[in-house]
Amino acid sequence: MKIRSVGRACALWALLLTPVATQAAPQSSPRVERLVLLMRHGVRSPLDGEVPLATRTGRPWPHWEAPAEQVTPHGVAALQALAKADRRWFQAAGLLADKGCPDAATLRLWTNSSPRTIASGEAYAAGLAPGCALAIGHRPIGENDPIFEPLGARPKSFDARQAVESILRYTGGIDALAKRHAAGLALLERVLACPSGPCSPVEPSAVRATEDGHGIDLKGPIRAASGTAQVLMLQYLEGLPMAKVGWGRATPAQLAALGAVHGALFDVFSRPAYMAAFQMAPTVDRIARDLTADAAPAIDLLFGHDTNVAALAAVLGVPVQAPGFAANDPSPGGGIAIALVPAPDGGKDVRLWYRSQSAADIRAARDRTTWTPLRLEGCDQGRDHRCPLPQFLKRLEIGTAPARDRP
Repeated sequence: MKIRSVGRACALWALLLTPVATQAAPQSSPRVERLVLLMRHGVRSPLDGEVPLATRTGRPWPHWEAPAEQVTPHGVAALQALAKADRRWFQAAGLLADKGCPDAATLRLWTNSSPRTIASGEAYAAGLAPGCALAIGHRPIGENDPIFEPLGARPKSFDARQAVESILRYTGGIDALAKRHAAGLALLERVLACPSGPCSPVEPSAVRATEDGHGIDLKGPIRAASGTAQVLMLQYLEGLPMAKVGWGRATPAQLAALGAVHGALFDVFSRPAYMAAFQMAPTVDRIARDLTADAAPAIDLLFGHDTNVAALAAVLGVPVQAPGFAANDPSPGGGIAIALVPAPDGGKDVRLWYRSQSAADIRAARDRTTWTPLRLEGCDQGRDHRCPLPQFLKRLEIGTAPARDRP
């Protein structure tokens, strides 16, 4: 395990941001006792291979200044703005003091072991508490962290054949999944505008277990187009001139529509019940400890990936959507907040939100957020959408049971 610190010099971008009001904790709500927030990393440059090599375009792709797969300088600025807005919410909810640096009993920051998640944690820490040396915890770079990549730890109980069956039940078949997104796939072709279509690689739809039995291999239109759709959205979030975003052929509304194609990938890897269970079991254990341990930080911030947010949403059975994004397409910096609050009967309840910036606010690096209340079906009490803690923990247990049963 490694711990990093963020010092005073890291607050430079935060000083350049224009303050904008954020949605504060509702005045009628009780003060929050503990909060766990699982979020996606910040805006990054495209991943190697994210746009398949066989993808054709009418003009060359715009150049990115940041190295491949890394959080960009603008991504850092947007995360610092996000953290600045979050601090105001945390203070209104009674989780953070109005002044001073948070200590380890108040705040814990833990990131996945990839450079972009570590950089996201550092940027967020600088925006949350400028001038404070906050510890950023993570495993050594490149070492698997099951909290964020549990299948990378190759769990012995994972059965790829059961996973494929679950995927097919959830999607109705990979061909059916592609047909549901036909309009988005057609829009992507118009934006790519290659001389003669199709622009995206064409191959039959298929999902199967990998040869080693530890993973899932997906082929077809969704696999070919998902990453390309995400790169187009990242161009907008990065703040590229609109003439360069999709070569001037993609409006913000069209980018949100294309986000559904990107989000369709999670219908294979994150949302089917079997996949969600294995993607979330170690993370759920962390969340349960945070909510029940005698000694736990008031705020536990987990910096992972869109797959993590999508899988937690699936386990909980809740939708996530940030303004300017497609439904169930987790936004950079967006995350699910799980709050422990006092119950009217003297016990403990749980409240949930999807906390995000809008696409426009990420693009402008504005310190403004949206906290969207989430309702747990079958455990939704009162106008505050509370769920008693024992019932919430049972929901987590049921949602991850396939990953805990042994043959």
